Amino acid sequence: MTVIVLTNCPPGLRGFLTRWLLEISAGVFIGNPSARIRDALWDEVQQYAGQGRALLAHTTNNEQGFTFRTHDHAWHPTDHEGLTLIRRPNNNAPAQSSGPQPGWSKASKRRRFGRN
Repeated sequence: MTVIVLTNCPPGLRGFLTRWLLEISAGVFIGNPSARIRDALWDEVQQYAGQGRALLAHTTNNEQGFTFRTHDHAWHPTDHEGLTLIRRPNNNAPAQSSGPQPGWSKASKRRRFGRN
């Protein structure tokens, strides 16, 4: 089984993938092509994705039973003791504040919108 997920990719690439795979939802393609066809499709996806992102997941003979690849994605697969895991970027780092936050004070909101 092969699954390809496209995000923000050109419509021509989606049309190309429908020749080999079934589009079950917008940008989600599934099918059971051979390994040679799957690799050729992934090469085409990487070449024509443009500004978009792509994920490929397929079955294989390993402990997890599947593997996956990414293209221009913020989350990257990493190997951890024989298991492939996804490493997400750390966006929870505290923001450094150099002064007061921009915006309207409560008093200016009251003046502008006429509340007492």
